[in-house]
Amino acid sequence: MQNEPIKDIVIVGGGTAGWMTAAALSTVLNGRFNIRLVESDEIGIVGVGEATIPMIQRFNRVLGIDENEFMRETMGSFKLGVEFVNWGRLGDRYMHGFGRIGQDLATVSFHQYWQKMRALGKAAPIEEYSITRMAAKANKFMPARHDVPNSPLGDIAYAYHFDAGLYAKYLRKLAEARGVVRIEGKILRATQREPDGHIDAVELENGTRVEGELFIDCSGFRGLLIEQALQTGYEDWTRWLPADRALAVPCESAPAMTPYTRATAHKSGWQWRIPLQHRTGNGHVYCSRFISDDEAASTLLANLDGKALADPRLIKFQTGMRKLSWNRNVVAIGLASGFMEPIESTSIHLIQSTIQRLIDFFPDRGWRQADRDEFNRQSRFEYERIRDFIVLHYHLNQRTDSPYWLECANMAIPETLRQKMDLYRAHGRVVRWDNELFAEVGWIQVFEGQNMPVDGYHPLVDAQSEEDIADYLDSVRGVIAKCVGVMPSHDEYIAKMCAAKKM
Repeated sequence: MQNEPIKDIVIVGGGTAGWMTAAALSTVLNGRFNIRLVESDEIGIVGVGEATIPMIQRFNRVLGIDENEFMRETMGSFKLGVEFVNWGRLGDRYMHGFGRIGQDLATVSFHQYWQKMRALGKAAPIEEYSITRMAAKANKFMPARHDVPNSPLGDIAYAYHFDAGLYAKYLRKLAEARGVVRIEGKILRATQREPDGHIDAVELENGTRVEGELFIDCSGFRGLLIEQALQTGYEDWTRWLPADRALAVPCESAPAMTPYTRATAHKSGWQWRIPLQHRTGNGHVYCSRFISDDEAASTLLANLDGKALADPRLIKFQTGMRKLSWNRNVVAIGLASGFMEPIESTSIHLIQSTIQRLIDFFPDRGWRQADRDEFNRQSRFEYERIRDFIVLHYHLNQRTDSPYWLECANMAIPETLRQKMDLYRAHGRVVRWDNELFAEVGWIQVFEGQNMPVDGYHPLVDAQSEEDIADYLDSVRGVIAKCVGVMPSHDEYIAKMCAAKKM
């Protein structure tokens, strides 16, 4: 068998998606391919994806990135989870934190014992059995301590907040040092070859022709190659996720940096809050059928930590995904492949996972259809399962104060989500399908945080006595409280380890 390798890779578009792709491929492919990235300084980037989930640590490790240097260069802060305000009922507040909750006892998972004791009025809120959630509430942070055996201090899972523009700049420097060539220019058109319709080049406004074999479309919502050239098609999910606009604005920092993102539900959408070392990132995601842009801007500006540092920037979007993420010789990454609002900070993860999938199914000049089909199957599965998790946040609300939330509560939902909800309602069970992104602990926190009714718990919980379960829960809760007590504050940890220079 002969594998005829491709030689030339062209990345169309920069920003977070383009430079993450360039940095990863230049590292993994170890200089054996020609990698060029085409971008124009005249074209802005969306640039609001400043919150991440823990898998970003793996990406940075593969690239050999030093965490403290990375945090300084991107004005970063640490993230232990997302605090949700007003998502169940007005006044409700809960944390979707990273990492485990409690410790398993016997044959049944922790939350099943908690379910029984909660029904009896003998359990604290579920967050009190998690070190990351309690540390977040106390504005504490430290990385996991693996030198302390059998301690919650070894279970601290975290991610980052960072300035997306600075992250792209940081990765560009790394990628160019590893051989990536940046080409400045606006793309005028893409040309296709006969007879298979593959893209063979992109032509720039200045007359430059950039030829390649594998093209990676990181051109954002425009989808210059995947859609404008190949007309792949887009699957619209606004019937489940009706928000179609966002306004983004930075503001002055609060006195203390919280080690978590906050998502606050308003009458016709929700507002994000992302603390960085030099500013706080904010945005209002909303549905234009229920609120005007001016009203949305007023709501956003009225709920900032401090003075706005710019005028709100409007972003229009349509939630959904391309019908194919890999079409012919074009792989779409980032917003070119689809969009889901940043409620659970999945945008940068989807870039990362698509890059990994491309590495797993990296082509040769034979362009086997079986590889593309499996790549697209896995992409669709990942997008659809994340979609279901985000839809859950909207559908599982009990608000009666606005038509928007009433519509979300009463909408028809995907059958795959209905199955998850029915399973949890019966006995508090969650099943993770085929290694989907959000594990059982994530679903449990949203179900409980937004008041999902549960009819019962796992029958084998009753194999333990009520007294033993109570002692077990009290022990877990007490140990976590002691561990949080010895942690430094988030601000103290950043000041000591990774404080950025003042801008």
